[in-house]
Amino acid sequence: MSRENAIARAQLYFDDGAFQDDLTRRVAIPSTSQDPAYVGALRDYLENELVGSLAALGFSCSIVENSVADAGPFLIAERIEDPGALTILTYAHGDTVRGQDDAWRDGLEPWRVVLEDGRFYGRGTADNKGQHTINLGALAALLAERGKLGFNLRVLVETGEEKGSPGLRDICNREKDNRLKADLFIASDGPRLTADCPTIFLGARGVKSIDLVVSLRDGAHHSGNWGGLLANPGIILAHALATITDARGTIQVPEWRPPLPETVRVALESIEIESSAHGPAIDPDWGEPGLTPSQRVFGWNSFEILAFTTGSPDAPVNAIPADARAHCQLRYVVGTDAAEIVPALRRHLDKAGFPMVEVANPPRGDLGASRIDPDDPWVKWSIASIARTTGRAPALLPNLGGSLPNDIFSVDMGLRTIWVPHSYAACSQHAPDEHMLASVAREGLEIMAGLFWDLGETSTLPR
Repeated sequence: MSRENAIARAQLYFDDGAFQDDLTRRVAIPSTSQDPAYVGALRDYLENELVGSLAALGFSCSIVENSVADAGPFLIAERIEDPGALTILTYAHGDTVRGQDDAWRDGLEPWRVVLEDGRFYGRGTADNKGQHTINLGALAALLAERGKLGFNLRVLVETGEEKGSPGLRDICNREKDNRLKADLFIASDGPRLTADCPTIFLGARGVKSIDLVVSLRDGAHHSGNWGGLLANPGIILAHALATITDARGTIQVPEWRPPLPETVRVALESIEIESSAHGPAIDPDWGEPGLTPSQRVFGWNSFEILAFTTGSPDAPVNAIPADARAHCQLRYVVGTDAAEIVPALRRHLDKAGFPMVEVANPPRGDLGASRIDPDDPWVKWSIASIARTTGRAPALLPNLGGSLPNDIFSVDMGLRTIWVPHSYAACSQHAPDEHMLASVAREGLEIMAGLFWDLGETSTLPR
């Protein structure tokens, strides 16, 4: 009975095809939360797939209905070996984005796994079915080798992450002292820094949706008859937007410029972000001056214009439009006052001479910013565990550049949160041809088998 044998069992789970079998079965369930036609598949994924898999590992399982109407259910499972022992909470989501069935290239389709050129193709292979399949496989390897976990484990699986996690905050707050009570949070989602670099991240940037609207009158008016007489809402909104950042994207709203703690700055100094063969080229002169690319995306805020419309872009006419609209968002880090984001923008626009620009915060899945201290003992312990398995220290990101519901676990529940991702940035997540790299899946199994083994070695754990 040894750590090495547990890792070898996890390797065998991949090498003999059992991982692909489990992934194939799970991807075949079209559990997209973004299409009402597949609402039954959300429950099917929990009841007829994950409950059986977890029960076989000695977990007691229960399906919990969502407090939000028409939102998918939750699965809570637990294996309590010793009420006085360390208790881990892990999380996953069983839903996916839409299949986009007609957009996949020839030979591929969303609800069928295809292994080709070292890639597992299929909807959910990267986000998130493949990632929690890795973690469940590593748990099975641990139990087969040790005969027990050596710690307690609680599992929470939601089916609405791709719709903004409706009801997740409610169930976590209701159960944080009961069925979801834990000492530490460990889960897997999101991408590694690079495909060949094991990674840990400790939280996520928050996201705040902002709509800016200029509405001046009813209906459009002929640009020949009225040009020079009527204010153009598109021009007004363009100039208003230009005050929010400078020409290189540097934020000009004072309240949106966060502190950069020294521990975060130091943690990111050694992190290098490189353009990949399947991703866009990085613009080196974009964003906040004086920061490295990693500090800009992991340690700073960014304002983005996602869409800007005025008039009829697909069929322009000779008319001054009545209104203009921009869909925007702020990706923000810890240290930014979320409650002040929209009021601060309102004050900024008024001061800049744009009181006619309406500012709204539409309900589009806002999430809070969160991270734990990179110097936390559990972070150092996790780094050491992964380094012991792989022979190299993982990249440490204070938080993910994207957004996850981590603030629920970190802020609301008060847990240290450690994420070990098993995907990479060019995985076509949320797009046609989504895939998981076989090399990352196999190494992920090794990492998690080692990590779970070490959690059971109580004498080595941080106090």
